[in-house]
Amino acid sequence: MANRLSQIATRTGDNGTTGLGDNTRVSKDSLRVHAMGDVDELNSQIGVLLCEELPPGVRELLVEVQHQLFNLGGELSIPGFELLKPEAVALLDEALAEHNAKLPRLAEFILPAGSRAAALAHVCRTVARRAERAVVALGAAEPLKDAPRQYLNRLSDLLFVLSRVLNRMNGGDDVYWKSERMARAATE
Repeated sequence: MANRLSQIATRTGDNGTTGLGDNTRVSKDSLRVHAMGDVDELNSQIGVLLCEELPPGVRELLVEVQHQLFNLGGELSIPGFELLKPEAVALLDEALAEHNAKLPRLAEFILPAGSRAAALAHVCRTVARRAERAVVALGAAEPLKDAPRQYLNRLSDLLFVLSRVLNRMNGGDDVYWKSERMARAATE
């Protein structure tokens, strides 16, 4: 790998194509490259979130997520290859259940706000949803395993839950949406 990455500026993409892991070249605006880019952006956003103060368990979980997103990016870069295992999805399911069990049930919509860490988790959630849409679009055009789509779906749910956990980290709370319709219904 070190030799492969020793030259970053190869100029081979100047014509609007990029190389995949199987040495094929595709347009930089192909569905596969869009999915790879969205997963890469998600991983980068999680890196920004990791710069914040986080509970140790959350930090460890997000570092593991970064490794799995790298696996997902690798899988997307090599058509037909599998790097992301179903066990990675199961880990997210377990974390989702664990963290959600500690939270009060939501009766209203919440805004993507609160503490800086929670707001960053919401940004990660929205990028995860975009990456999921890109993987779904790719899967409609080319054969893909189920794990990439499932992983991104679970991860966006987990990031929503983690935003709520992070808002409560120092005694805070969610920021609730003030619905005019709900306010009228409450006064009637």
